[in-house]
Amino acid sequence: MERRHFLKQSSAYLAGSFFLPSILNAAPRPMGVQLFTLFMTLDQDVKGNMQKIADLGYKDIESAFSRIGGFYGMSAMEFSDLNKSLGMNWVSHHVMGAPFKPRPGFDTSKMPRMNNLRDDAQAIVDSLKGTTVKYLVCANIPVENKEEVAEAVQVLTKAGKIANAAGLTLCYHNHDREFMDVDGQKAFEVFSKEIPADLLKFELDLGWATKAGVDPVALFKAQPGRFPLCHIKDFDEGFKNIVPAGSGIVNFKRILDASSIAGMKHFFIEHDMPKDAIESLTIGKKNIGPLL
Repeated sequence: MERRHFLKQSSAYLAGSFFLPSILNAAPRPMGVQLFTLFMTLDQDVKGNMQKIADLGYKDIESAFSRIGGFYGMSAMEFSDLNKSLGMNWVSHHVMGAPFKPRPGFDTSKMPRMNNLRDDAQAIVDSLKGTTVKYLVCANIPVENKEEVAEAVQVLTKAGKIANAAGLTLCYHNHDREFMDVDGQKAFEVFSKEIPADLLKFELDLGWATKAGVDPVALFKAQPGRFPLCHIKDFDEGFKNIVPAGSGIVNFKRILDASSIAGMKHFFIEHDMPKDAIESLTIGKKNIGPLL
């Protein structure tokens, strides 16, 4: 009797296991926000704006640089605790790969110096100790010529080793430039080939990649498991303006349907300099949420 009971239970378990993957896939994955979306307003009321993000139902947070220094005027632990208190998870942090060079007309005179991976990788990693951050992301690095690309490889390789030693994963966030030919090579391809995957993963910005004429799904298939993070960014027709996620021309459904191939775990909506960040995030949540 005991043997028959065991076999009956085992059969039921095995039968149920066939349905388990579909059940797991049906569960919505947490949506995230890259805080650069709120760059123009976040520093004015950090706690109030973070509360607004939480109220929209976002769960994952990716930070960027702040005009008031530190982590939006706080220490890393204070910012980590703030997210916890709001039911959100501070997952990743963006840093520059080299000293910041502002765009023409961008006033940085009142901003504190920003650390960068070339000069401050160890200090950046040390500052995140004890927080919930798992990923350190290079937001940008010069790739305008062959020499800059070669230097970037050195910077990212060294930073990847420092990050790994602290239990962090280094990722690289692309714009469209990394997919363009520069002195007969493309920076993204150079990074992929010359930096080991255990030292550098990618946070694929789906909008910029699409603008560059690159198929994200093809990238996933070429380097499966190397894309743990993504930016969900959208453009209007002709790629003239960034628009709220899901209201433009990027085919997010097709891309996100292949996210398991990419090894994707976190999905951050980003809208550069929107007129109304909270409105954009509200639209993005409504449009992208069902796809996750």
